[in-house]
Amino acid sequence: MNPLNPLNPMSEQDLPPARHLLLKEHLMTEIRREERRPSRGRLRPVLVGAAVAAVAAIAVTVAVPSGSTSQPHASQEATVLLGHIALAAEHEKAPVGVRDDQFVYIKSRTAFTVSENGGPAKLQPVHDREVWQSVDGTREGLLEENTPDNEHVSLGTKGKKVGERSTYYRDLAKLPTGTEAMHDWLYRVSSREVEAERPDRDAAAFTLFADLIQESLMPPEVSAALYRAAATIPGVDVVHDVKDLTGREGVAITRTTGQEKVQLIFDERTYAFLGERLYDLHGTSTGGTSIITRAVVDKAGERP
Repeated sequence: MNPLNPLNPMSEQDLPPARHLLLKEHLMTEIRREERRPSRGRLRPVLVGAAVAAVAAIAVTVAVPSGSTSQPHASQEATVLLGHIALAAEHEKAPVGVRDDQFVYIKSRTAFTVSENGGPAKLQPVHDREVWQSVDGTREGLLEENTPDNEHVSLGTKGKKVGERSTYYRDLAKLPTGTEAMHDWLYRVSSREVEAERPDRDAAAFTLFADLIQESLMPPEVSAALYRAAATIPGVDVVHDVKDLTGREGVAITRTTGQEKVQLIFDERTYAFLGERLYDLHGTSTGGTSIITRAVVDKAGERP
């Protein structure tokens, strides 16, 4: 961050609306770290005079990557909502005493469009899915999915994702905790898929963000940085009055990625992540996932 010269004609009005709001949210994060007490109520930004004045004297530049095909910044509403979500994530209790020999347990309910025997694609019935993933990625995990075939699969040490896209707890704990650093990481890692699968770099970054917040557990400071970085992805917007697969009501962070509209749904009061809904460009549901439980357990197959 570089202080602006007070004689410089540039002002806060010269910043894109989403960037201006993100600056306010970033500054208020530092203030809340000193002043905010834990609360079950909805978080709301409090803009005091000194904070607003300070925002006007600060400029942060995160360049929009080349190859972007959408609006030059996230919507104002999405930027503010992601700021609230980041603050809530930042104040979650961090897992204590997590050992390398343990497993992250995620229970969800899910349904996706599938085609059987070359027939028309149909949406599966909503069913339970449970995953046990090694904390450090060195132990065999487990997947149990309540499909007609009652899938029961051992997850080898390669796990769900490998390399920098790993969702092992130990790997996620190493990710950046600063907004710009996380932004750069998202674009650098996701850009490897751009040429063949996703020509839109912004869509690729959003897809990676959506993947990371689902079947995983990460330290609060990493989670908060991820949500703040998502507010810098162009094309991100908000949809109100949505429901996850289990009928829980919430508000969604949304973006179109290729031929799919992705909705990431959050509780409007607590800002907890509820799940994902997917739609085609005509508005027809193509699947989704509702997160039910996240926990750390001692062995694969054990439930909290």
